[in-house]
Amino acid sequence: MNRRNFLKDIAWGSLLLNVNPGLWAQGKSLPDLAIIQGESPGLIAKEAVAALGGMKKFISRGDKVVVKPNIGWDRKPEQAACTNPDTVKAVIEMCFDAGAKEVKVLDNPCNPAQRTYMRSGIAKAAKDAGADVPFPNNHKLKKMDIKGEWLTSWEVYSDFIEADKIINVPIAKNHSLCKLTMGMKNWLGAIGGNRNQLHQKIDLAMIDLSNFFKPCLTIMDSYRLLVRNGPQGGRLSDVELHKTVAAGTDYVAVDTVGASFFNMKPEELPFLRLAKEKGHGETNLEKLNIEKRTI
Repeated sequence: MNRRNFLKDIAWGSLLLNVNPGLWAQGKSLPDLAIIQGESPGLIAKEAVAALGGMKKFISRGDKVVVKPNIGWDRKPEQAACTNPDTVKAVIEMCFDAGAKEVKVLDNPCNPAQRTYMRSGIAKAAKDAGADVPFPNNHKLKKMDIKGEWLTSWEVYSDFIEADKIINVPIAKNHSLCKLTMGMKNWLGAIGGNRNQLHQKIDLAMIDLSNFFKPCLTIMDSYRLLVRNGPQGGRLSDVELHKTVAAGTDYVAVDTVGASFFNMKPEELPFLRLAKEKGHGETNLEKLNIEKRTI
């Protein structure tokens, strides 16, 4: 066993101290978080949502839903820079099965949208599932009162404002600026303007944007982990198969689980530590009921 695998085993061991195996199957109270491992990105996403009570718990009949994956880079799924397309497709299918009237899939990429949408595989997967997949349109930007402690106002795509429900579907990966990019960082793709300005205080910006968008559910793709040279990556040698999805309504807790996949504690990530201090979510996983299964 090499050092990295040894550290991963330690991280998982400490996380699973609080796991209640079979909690959902036993008919007890639903878990706060679901962590599902398996061979199919789509199936483990569906199993994670089922463990939380099913998509009908989050999406009502007639809802207009926006699914927000990470489609930031002109990369193939195997390079783990964008959310896995099979995960996105599964989320869309669950939304329609729950009665959603409309599902949109939208991101504001760093590379040109025409390339990222296509090469990531997300555009085709989303359209195949029946979703509308518009490119970001600057005419649909609306300056909004973010009401954040640091970020007071910013231009937001109106698609997110007009939606009944938003589901955040990020990918967990290494990031050169904030160490890791997961659910909270993913909201920079829901806004326009000069986003580089936010890098001055990126952790505070992430917290303010997450609190503004308030997703009804976060489903984090960790099927492949980009462990080096993120967020763009490019080399397959920087990618490790993890075959996992983590899901929950507490986006801070979901990101905390994601951090454990990289053998990082929440105290090492200012955006998690500050989010906990401000009361936006929980980073102490021992306080939560966690359902973990392999399918």
